[in-house]
This record gives sequence, structure tokens and C-alpha cells, in this order.
Amino acid sequence: MQTPRPAQLLRILIGEAARHNGKPLHEAIVLKARDMKLAGATVLRAGMGFGHSHVVHSAKIMQLSDDLPLLIEIIDTRDKIASFLPELEGMMKGGIATVQDLEMLVYASEP
Repeated sequence: MQTPRPAQLLRILIGEAARHNGKPLHEAIVLKARDMKLAGATVLRAGMGFGHSHVVHSAKIMQLSDDLPLLIEIIDTRDKIASFLPELEGMMKGGIATVQDLEMLVYASEP
């Protein structure tokens, strides 16, 4: 049986139109997390949402948006998340992030 380990979940909410150095921000974030060898990152695309502007972005056919909400989830130890936050700070021009303490179960073999 796996033993839970302390970890943190970093959630980053941005619009899919956000960019960093000419490429999509979500790609830049995930690639930086990989480069820093964080345990994992996932990008989830939402069907509807709004941010600070209160403009609703939706995937409905009649109001197709090119700036749907994206949620990026990154998980790792507290220290590795803490070391990633300054990198994230340099990429973000808008959006919001949350950090949550949790326990992680790892089922894959360590590389």
C-alpha cells in the first residue's frame, strides 16, 4: 500500500489567449515545470468562465470564444513548488494562482 507524502497543489487560472515570449502562456508554464523536474502538470480547458473583467467566455456555438479559461495544475513537494513560484511570477501578466497543501500518492516507479 502506498504511503501518502506531504505535497502541494499549485493551481493557475489564465485565459488561453495569454502569451509569454510569443508562445501560449500555458505551454511556457508546463515546459518550465518540466524543465525544473516538478512531479507533474496538467492543463484543463474550461467550457465557460470569467475573470477580473467579468466578461463571460464560453464554448457555446453562438458565442465561441478564442480566450477560454484554462486551469493548470502542478503538484510536487512544498520546496519544489516554492522554487517554481518565482519563475511563475516572471511569466504572469494576469490571472490567479492558488497553493493547497495535500497528500500525494505516487504509483509510478521513480525515474
